[in-house]
Amino acid sequence: MISKRKFMAVSTAIFITGAAPGFSQSTPSLKDAFKKDFGIGTALNNAQIEERDPQMTAFIARQFNMATPENIMKSALIHPKWDTYDFSMGDKLIEFGKKHNIKINGHTLIWHSQLPPFIRGIHSQDSIRSFFTDHIKTVAGHYKGKVFSWDVVNEALNEDGTLRKSVFLQYLGDNYITDAFRLAQEASPGTELYYNDYNNEQPAKRAGCIALIKKVKEAGVRIDGVGIQGHWHVGKLPLKDIEESIIQYAALGMKVMITELDIDVLPRNFQGADVSQRMTANEQSNPYAAGLPDTVQQQLAADYEALFNLLLKHKDKVTRVTFWGVNDGNSWLNNWPIRGRTNYPLLFDRANQPKPAFEKVIAATK
Repeated sequence: MISKRKFMAVSTAIFITGAAPGFSQSTPSLKDAFKKDFGIGTALNNAQIEERDPQMTAFIARQFNMATPENIMKSALIHPKWDTYDFSMGDKLIEFGKKHNIKINGHTLIWHSQLPPFIRGIHSQDSIRSFFTDHIKTVAGHYKGKVFSWDVVNEALNEDGTLRKSVFLQYLGDNYITDAFRLAQEASPGTELYYNDYNNEQPAKRAGCIALIKKVKEAGVRIDGVGIQGHWHVGKLPLKDIEESIIQYAALGMKVMITELDIDVLPRNFQGADVSQRMTANEQSNPYAAGLPDTVQQQLAADYEALFNLLLKHKDKVTRVTFWGVNDGNSWLNNWPIRGRTNYPLLFDRANQPKPAFEKVIAATK
């Protein structure tokens, strides 16, 4: 399975070069507008973490107070060989956060996708257990006191709420999620620990997520929150399901976050964010290469307005909203489920200029 973070690496020329046109200092700041409500985050790529473009760095620091690495803390990159860890880019992210007063959410300790290549050659329970244990202890321990939070387990559920048949379920059994949170808690006791998934606002998957949370808690293991990724489609936001999920997760004592927010405007015949799914390109698959029609732009703005009105209604339960990318040019949706498309799912355009959706989101706070 290919990571959605990988797709972001080839999205546009703006992303590849790290270059971003200037922005107006008069543009309101998202983090300031919501400072009394919840944190505002973004996903950061390597160019942004390394501050290759000073204007982009200044823009990020002005707009966001939380950040999630798109790719660099995945096990394939941070643990490339059995006995080798590479913390170089992760450490740069920590320094970026310190420098710009941005809290870092570690992403992610255990995920069935983007595993190190050597995992494919392992066929024993003891070896998988050894990798699982050492990986969590080493990575979470290295960033103890440095990251604000961890997505401890990512995307462990099927759409019907059952556990995904991952290598971890296969070899370690259905207690592996509880074990992951226990190990993370031991390695980094002061860090907030979350479960993160897509479509877990949908009733069946929500029920599975609730069962997962209860199982961890009943084992006496700490779990602090749940992330609803928020990969939705224009004109089709499941607002009732989102609200019910916020209420039900919060009733379990969970902090609730929207962790990978974007609103797709391009044709797609399925929902969610299963990166193994693909569509075939045709004449209709990239309809807005020359620009987004005003009707779609206004629908996108209305969707973001409705979503943030809902999140503000439940600001006592929602602790963070993280956009999956800084601007439209950075979005993984330009290359998934079809490569080379032109998408417009975020609040800022490819020049970091605010879109009508941004204005609606800011207005929601007033």
